[in-house]
Amino acid sequence: MKKVYGLILLGVLMMAGCASNGRTLNTGPTETVGFGDDPFFDALEEEYAQRQVVISDPLEPVNRVMFGFNDVFYFWVAKPVLQTYEHAVPRPARIGIRNFFDNLATPVRVVNNLLQGKNEQAGREIDRFVTNTTVGVLGFGDPATDRYNLPPSRENLGRTLSGYGFGDGFYIVWPLLGPSTLRDSVGMAGDAFLNPVRYVKPIEASIGISAANGVNKGSFYIGDYEAFKEASIDPYVAMRTAYVQYRNSENQARPMNPED
Repeated sequence: MKKVYGLILLGVLMMAGCASNGRTLNTGPTETVGFGDDPFFDALEEEYAQRQVVISDPLEPVNRVMFGFNDVFYFWVAKPVLQTYEHAVPRPARIGIRNFFDNLATPVRVVNNLLQGKNEQAGREIDRFVTNTTVGVLGFGDPATDRYNLPPSRENLGRTLSGYGFGDGFYIVWPLLGPSTLRDSVGMAGDAFLNPVRYVKPIEASIGISAANGVNKGSFYIGDYEAFKEASIDPYVAMRTAYVQYRNSENQARPMNPED
C-alpha cells in the first residue's frame, strides 16, 4: 500500500512537470498562443508563429486518451497539491530545494557532456557541483551561477542521441509523464540510471524524494498549462507541436562540438 501511495504522489510530481514543460508536434493548423513565465512557453510562443513541425503519430488514438487522462489528473489531483504546497512553502525555500535537486542531477549532465565530446562543459559541471555543494551548502544555494558565471548545461540523453543522428521517432504521450518521443523516452530511461535518487533505499523513499522534487518544481509554473490550453484550438495538437518544436530548437541551438 505504501508503494501505491508513493506512486500516486510521484504522479502528482510528474504531472506538475508536464504542466511546466508542455511540448508538441504538428499535423494541424497553426495556433497563436500566449503563455506564462516558463522559459519553455516563452520560447514556444516565438517558435509557434514561425513554422510547423511534422512528426509521426501512429499512436494518436491512444495518445489522445493518455492526454485526456493526464489533463484530468492535473486538474483534479496535481494542481490542488501544487497550490497547497505553494502556499505552505515560501518561495526562497522552494528555490533552495530546486537548486538542491538540480545539483544532485550533476551526473546526468556530466556523462552526457562527455558522450557529446564536450569535455570542458563536463569539467564546468564538476566545478559547479563542488562549488554549490560546499559554498552553496549542499547545493541549496547556486553560487556557481550567481557568483562565478557557471550556469548548468542542461544536457540529457535525448539531446545526446539527437547529436548522434537519432531522429525523434514517433510521438508518445505517457500517463503522468506527459509528452515525449521514442528517442526522448529512451533518453529519459537512460538518464534515470544516472540520477542518484534512483539508488535511495527503500524504494518508497526514492519515490517520495522524486515526488517531492516534482511538486516543488511544478509549484513555480501553476497556471502556465491552463493558459496554454485556453489559447489552443486543439490542445492535443498544440501540445504535440510545442513539444517537438521546443526539443528541435534546443538541439539546433546547442550542436555537439567534439572540440569543446
